[in-house]
Amino acid sequence: MYRFLLTPRWWGINLFVVLAIPFCVFMGTWQLGRFEDRVQSHEQAEKQPDPSTRAAKPLDELLPVDKVTSGRPAVATGTYADQFLVPGRELDDRQGFYVLNMLRTDSGKALPVVRGWLPGSATGARVPAAPEGEVTVTGDLQASENPRSDGVNARGGLPGGQVGMISAATLVNLVPYDVYDAWVTLPEAEAGGTGGAMKPVPAAAPEGSGLDLKAFQNLGYTGEWFVFAGFVLFMWFRLVRREAEALRDIELGLVPEDPAAAPEGPAAPAPEDPASPDRDVAGTPVR
Repeated sequence: MYRFLLTPRWWGINLFVVLAIPFCVFMGTWQLGRFEDRVQSHEQAEKQPDPSTRAAKPLDELLPVDKVTSGRPAVATGTYADQFLVPGRELDDRQGFYVLNMLRTDSGKALPVVRGWLPGSATGARVPAAPEGEVTVTGDLQASENPRSDGVNARGGLPGGQVGMISAATLVNLVPYDVYDAWVTLPEAEAGGTGGAMKPVPAAAPEGSGLDLKAFQNLGYTGEWFVFAGFVLFMWFRLVRREAEALRDIELGLVPEDPAAAPEGPAAPAPEDPASPDRDVAGTPVR
C-alpha cells in the first residue's frame, strides 16, 4: 500500500523532510546554545566584584576593551581639546545630553571623556568649559558604541559640534588626530554651567553580559525552530495517511480509479427528426 512513497513526486517530498528536520533541530540547538552562553556570562558577571571598585590602571594596560576590562577604572594624562555634545541621552528618566571632550595624550592619540550629563536640549546649550592645561583623569572604561547601543543616533544630520555615537570610527572623521577605540566616563562629574551641576554618567554593562531582550529572543527562536521541525513531521504523516486512504478506497471500489471512465446515467432519448418518412413536410405524423 505504501509503494507510492517510491514515486518521483514522493521522492521530492521525502528529501525535503529529511533535510528540513535536521536543519531545524540544528538551528534550534544553536539558538539554545546562544541563550545558555548569555545566562552563563550573566552568572559569571554577578560573581565578579564591581569593576569600578577595582584599582585603577593605566589606560594602555586595559586595552582592548572586553567583558573583563569594561567598567574598570582607567587612568590617562593629557590635555583637553575638542568638545562635542551627545544629544538624546536619558538619565534618571529625563532627556538630556552628554558633554564629551577629547583628551590628547602624550602618545598623540585622544581619549573620549564623558565629563557629565546635563538635562534639556543640546542645541544652543551652554556647558562648563573643560579644565585647561595638563590633567590626569580616572574614569570607568567603556567600549566604543555601535548602532545597537542604547541612545545612539546613527541617522546623522546633527548640528555641528554634536555626535550621535561615541566611537572611534565616528570621531576620527571629526578631529585631526587618532582616537582610542574606547572611552571613559568620569565617576564624579564637574560642576558649573548654566544648566546646573553636571551629573556623572554611570558605566554600562558590557554588551552580551546580561539577560537582556536578545537573550530571551534566542530562547524564543529556539522554540520556533523546534516547533517548525515538529510541524514538518506532522504534515508528512498527514500526507502519507491521506494518500494511503485514497489508494485503499480505490482498491475497494469506493472511488473510481479513473473519473473519466465512471459509468454514466441512463441516456436521454434522441430527438425525432422532423423529416422522418413517418411525418409530412409540416412535421405532422402520417396516419
